[in-house]
Formats: sequence, structure tokens, C-alpha cells
Amino acid sequence: MKIFVGNLSWDATDADLKDAFSAFGGVSEASIVKDRETGRSRGFGFVVMDNDGEANAAIEGMNGKEIAGRAIVVNEARPREEGASRGPRRDFRR
Repeated sequence: MKIFVGNLSWDATDADLKDAFSAFGGVSEASIVKDRETGRSRGFGFVVMDNDGEANAAIEGMNGKEIAGRAIVVNEARPREEGASRGPRRDFRR
């Protein structure tokens, strides 16, 4: 199950996420989404856990807890919508 983790501190790392969620079971992936241009955290990330029961326990147990000094928001990640807008389109052709 893929878990969304929001309201992350700018100082939080992938290792911080993995360590926090590992208390609930096996974490196969933990990553913070970074801005393409600056490489800075965008304030959210994802954790992937193989066992749905452990993932649900992690969602319940981690929602509102602090990582790197900030209370996080934790939900089951929603699938990306096909054709969803990703902001304004920039067309530089003339």
C-alpha cells in the first residue's frame, strides 16, 4: 500500500520517513518529493509498505505525529488521475 505523508518539515529526510514508519512493519520505499529545479523538499512524500494491515496501522499511528519537529498528515495515497492538470501549460512556440 502506498501512503501519502504531508506537512513535512523542510529538514525531513527519506531516512526519517523510513525510520518512523518502520515501527509499524516493513517499509519497501520511503521518499520525499523534491522540486525539480531547486532540489528542495516540496513538503510531502510517500511511503510504500507491502502489508496492508501494517500500512493501515501506520496510517492510524502516525497521523498527527511529529517528524523533524512538525506534525504530519498521513493518508492512503490516491491513484494519480489520468489527464489531470499539472498546472499551467507553457507553450513557447510562436
